Parts: sequence; C-alpha cells; structure tokens
Amino acid sequence: MYGFITNTLGPVLVLLLMGYFLFRRGMLNEKFIEAGSKLVFNLALPALLFLSIAQADFHSAANGKLILVGLLGTLGYFALLMAFCQALVTPSNARGVVVQGGFRANMGIIGLAYCANTYGTEGLATASVYLGGVTILFNVLSVFVLNFYLDVQRSVLQHLLGITTNPLIIAILLALPISYLQLQLPTLVQATGEYFAQLTLPLALICTGASLQFRAFGINRKNISIAVISKCLVYPMVLVGAAYLLNFRGMELGVILLLSIAPTAAASYVMARSLGGDPSLAASIIAVTTLVSLPVTALAFSVLSELALL
Repeated sequence: MYGFITNTLGPVLVLLLMGYFLFRRGMLNEKFIEAGSKLVFNLALPALLFLSIAQADFHSAANGKLILVGLLGTLGYFALLMAFCQALVTPSNARGVVVQGGFRANMGIIGLAYCANTYGTEGLATASVYLGGVTILFNVLSVFVLNFYLDVQRSVLQHLLGITTNPLIIAILLALPISYLQLQLPTLVQATGEYFAQLTLPLALICTGASLQFRAFGINRKNISIAVISKCLVYPMVLVGAAYLLNFRGMELGVILLLSIAPTAAASYVMARSLGGDPSLAASIIAVTTLVSLPVTALAFSVLSELALL
C-alpha cells in the first residue's frame, strides 16, 4: 500500500495541490487555466492517447469484453442513480447535476495518471482504449440527464455529432489501426508526440487543482454528499464487482478500479453551466470528490491487492 501511495497517488496529489495553491497565490489565473485546459484537450492528451495505443499490442489494449463491462455497468448504474436522485435530491434542477457528478469519472486526466503510474505503458494503453468507448457514453448520458431535469434543451443528436470532432476520439481511432497492423511510426512523429505526451498529465493536474472550488459545500451538503458517496464508493464497487464476476483479475481489474474510482470529471462543470444547471454545485462536487477519492483509492487498491486480485 505504501508503494501505491507514494508512486501513484503521491504525484497526483502534489500536482493538484500545487495548482490549487499557485492559483490562490496569484501565480496562475483564469486565462492560464483556460489556455492550459484547451492545450491539454486539443493537443497534449490526444498525443498521449495516440502514442500509448499505437505502440501497444492491439489484442491486449483493445479488450472488447472489458469495454463492454464499462458500458453496460455504467448504463445500468446510471438508471439506478437517476431513480434514487429523483426521490431524494431537491430542488429538481439539482438532480441532473448530482446524477452526472455521481458517475462521470475523470478518466482522461486522473484515471490515466493512476494507470500510467501503476502499470506503465501497457496499463496506459488498455486504459486509453477503454476510455475512448466509455467517454462517449458519459457524454450522451450527461446530456440526457441534464436535458431531462433542466429547462434549457440541447439535442442529443447535436452532441453526438460533436463527438465525431472530439480530439480524444479522433486520436484513438487513428491509433487503433496502427496498433493492429503493428506499424512503425516515423521518428519525427514519435519524438514530437512524446514531447506533447510528457506535457499532458502535469499540466492537466495543475489546471485541475487550480480550478477546484469548495464554496457551495455549506448550502448543498446533502446533494454533494450523495454525489460523493456515489462517485467515490458505489460506482467503482459496481464496476469492479461486475468485472470480478466476469473473471477479470490483475491489471485489467486494476484498470477498471482506477478509472472508475477517479473523481468527478471537470467536464461536468462545463456541461452543467452550458445547459443551465447549477455550476457552483457542480464545481463543489468535483472538488470534494477529488479530495475524497485519494484515500478511498488507496484503501480500495490495498484491499484488492491483499486479496491477491490485482
């Protein structure tokens, strides 16, 4: 457990705290966060995903059964969470934000950092392909639930069309045939891509830390608590349990754990704001799940390791 904390969680926590305190000290500002986040999303993270998949063994990285666990497990859990929030979350316009915060994991930044630090390039490749499939479902379900509870409507079809231009999805789709055919990348492409890839996780984590907000916790304690328990405890338990029943063990089970237990994705704030949700509630859910997920991840990984499942 000590090794996992120092090698996997430690660097993530340090960079998150660095971003948080640098922003509070005025060394970073909103323009830096906005520009840095765009750079990560449009260039650095796609480069990381592309290289990790293109250089990996296709048959180990593109695990269809593993992706199916993520898709079906997330879909079933989403339906149960939505029914639960319908009964217990008030006001009604907070329900969509709580549901989204309760399942939408930050796989692309914190989840990938966990997998890269724990399993190296092989785990990163497996996680990247899984991320590509499940992220699409995350987006569709988030648009649906926010539209369902809010007055402002945006077509799910419009959002699906937007997915086709998502740099992350494009990078994964370009990398898969290269991995399948075991093609060698040109030296210039590989070297340049590696520079961007090395930039990804440090910059992404610093920007994530700088954007953390806790101001709405006092007035939304109940709703935030529901989202935190769902995201940090129940959702990963459901996915890990489903993967275990389907005989996944070792790195594959670890990847499911580390991706599903990652805190609520920063994109949930952007989507809640653009669709007329409560941005303060969304921001607080992101912040609290980020803090809570770290010790929970350490404990969960330790328990599964002690049971010789990882």
